[in-house]
Amino acid sequence: MPLAQKAVQLATNRLPKVISPRTHFVVDYLVAGVFVASAAGLWRQNRKAAIGALMCGAADLLVVSLTTRPGGARRAISFRTHGTLDMGLAAMTAMMPEFMRVADTPQSRLFLGQSVLMTAVAGLTDFDADEMRTDGTRERRVARAGRVA
Repeated sequence: MPLAQKAVQLATNRLPKVISPRTHFVVDYLVAGVFVASAAGLWRQNRKAAIGALMCGAADLLVVSLTTRPGGARRAISFRTHGTLDMGLAAMTAMMPEFMRVADTPQSRLFLGQSVLMTAVAGLTDFDADEMRTDGTRERRVARAGRVA
């Protein structure tokens, strides 16, 4: 894990969790979009970096598509597990320049920047937010509050 990514992880672990699950999903889609757009833009310049960006974008989209959404039906991956997978995806993204042998090119900065962003978002996300509960706990609490008022 690169030093910058580790520093961001340590810093965000101590900060309040200010990113909601809905915002987290929006950022995930934006990150995947940046990877796909970068792959298209890099295709003629550096095909190895483009393939690496495409792999990272596809992996991010796969995790997002298999994750239970706020207020949605249950899917294969819980939101808490999604957070764990996000840290793995960030590490994979950080190592992609080495894996694709583009570490000494300017395109490698894309992967470092994206991995730091992914680490920061995962570190600042509230993975225990009420809106992600699918067991009815929040609904029961809201119903009780409505009857009392």
